Amino acid sequence: MKKTLILLAALCCLTASAANKKKAKKVAAPVEKVDTVSINDFCYALGKVNTQGLKEYLAQRMGVDAAYMDDFVKGFDAGTLTEADKREKARLAGLEIREQVMNQIIPRFSKQINDSVDLMNADRFVAGFRAGLTGENDEMPISMDSAQTIVSKQMDYYHKEQMERKYGANRKAGEEFLKQNAKAKDVVTTPSGLQYKVLTKGEGEVPTASQRVKVNYEGRLLDGTVFDSSYKRNEPATFGCSQVIKGWTEALTMMPVGSKWELYIPQELAYGDRETGSIPPYSMLIFTVELLSIEK
Repeated sequence: MKKTLILLAALCCLTASAANKKKAKKVAAPVEKVDTVSINDFCYALGKVNTQGLKEYLAQRMGVDAAYMDDFVKGFDAGTLTEADKREKARLAGLEIREQVMNQIIPRFSKQINDSVDLMNADRFVAGFRAGLTGENDEMPISMDSAQTIVSKQMDYYHKEQMERKYGANRKAGEEFLKQNAKAKDVVTTPSGLQYKVLTKGEGEVPTASQRVKVNYEGRLLDGTVFDSSYKRNEPATFGCSQVIKGWTEALTMMPVGSKWELYIPQELAYGDRETGSIPPYSMLIFTVELLSIEK
């Protein structure tokens, strides 16, 4: 009997141990406990953290001198703007804009006109600026659209004058070359001013402006400088006839496939007053163009 009791006790212990092991497998890992503070302390800490970088921002973006941080805090504490505050805010905005006008806007326009930062009359600019804002003492009582038209036309004039001063020699050299080149018996001049010479007469189809073509070509400046060549790349170029300069479009839509022409393109049918890569403004261009195929 005693042995039986001992055996039962042992079985109970084994059963309980097994049950505990089975139960332990189902229990999730304990959640790590973290330190916490009251909501009030949290809010205080959050406010403090959000001032990081604020002094730098105020100095760099809003022009607030660090020596006047107490004044900034007074404004922050006030919460709402009084009429005096609104007036002061407008005045400060005026100071900031005036600084931009004098140090950025006027010098930028001067450089666009003739590369000089001294050309513009700052007093007249400021007078017009003030009249545009308030409508008072307006010496040029016209609509804003009319004023914009004047500015656009005049800036266009200044741009052309500047480009002519810098690169007019290119234009004149090209015009003189084309004038003499037109006298050659094998050179054809079209109504647009494009000139071409047939080197190889093709017998194929003539592409339209909406089609894509494959060509080999070499482009040269008037002094003989090669600025682009598919021959050097050993790879023909493919593009739409209307995706190139005007002189090319006109020539391609006259060339039968298999043709090889030399093109003499006036600057106004090329890049005009734009500087493109190594091509200076107002450059007349010479191309050897070989029309290989029309891409279907």
